[in-house]
Amino acid sequence: MKAAVLGGSFNPLHNGHVMLAQKVLEEFHYDKIFFVPTFLPPHKQIVCGASAEQRFEMVKLFCESFENGKHFVAEDCEIKRGGISYTYDTLVFLLKKYGNECKKEAEKIEGKIGLIMGEEIACEFEKWKNPEGICELAELIIVPRVCDYSKNDVVVSKNKPTGNYLGDFAEQFDEKKIIYPHKMLSENVMAVSSTDIRYRIANQKEYKHLVPQKIFEFIEERGIYKDLNS
Repeated sequence: MKAAVLGGSFNPLHNGHVMLAQKVLEEFHYDKIFFVPTFLPPHKQIVCGASAEQRFEMVKLFCESFENGKHFVAEDCEIKRGGISYTYDTLVFLLKKYGNECKKEAEKIEGKIGLIMGEEIACEFEKWKNPEGICELAELIIVPRVCDYSKNDVVVSKNKPTGNYLGDFAEQFDEKKIIYPHKMLSENVMAVSSTDIRYRIANQKEYKHLVPQKIFEFIEERGIYKDLNS
């Protein structure tokens, strides 16, 4: 099978993630896209509100419900591994699990695995652990994004960049500066903000239109993010 990876904190998974994955699936003709929730990202501090297990459960619920799990697969390897989640380690794991160790031919990854990233992430790709090694294992797929974040007077639950990372959309994307082999998605994808969704939930504002139905039900049933202002 032809496969790609979409990683992230998914705190929570939202319709921006869904649109991004769908467009990559359609344009580059992938059979599967692995959604991989990070445990501890190296580039930012994850805001509390949902545990790692809850973030994975949300991703799993969505992947299983979307077209009956035909194209999207939830993978919890980074959460099980613990510690800082490095993409290179995840690629090695997936290529082993769905390569030599895979007993079903239909589930074996063929060719290079795709690695999906928004342009706000691609701006700082050279800061990642072993970017050259990543490019040996994967084909970079960069997604142009339109930033339309809500401007809130009070922003709760905002992720803070760590180390020498600047954070999402802090740097203007310039494809000419990307020195690694890559493909660009032909269409822009609206960048929905997890920060804005958490703010809306904590302040009892409407957010149902920003997340898949299964995610909305999960958050409401468990009361996730409602106490972030306290």
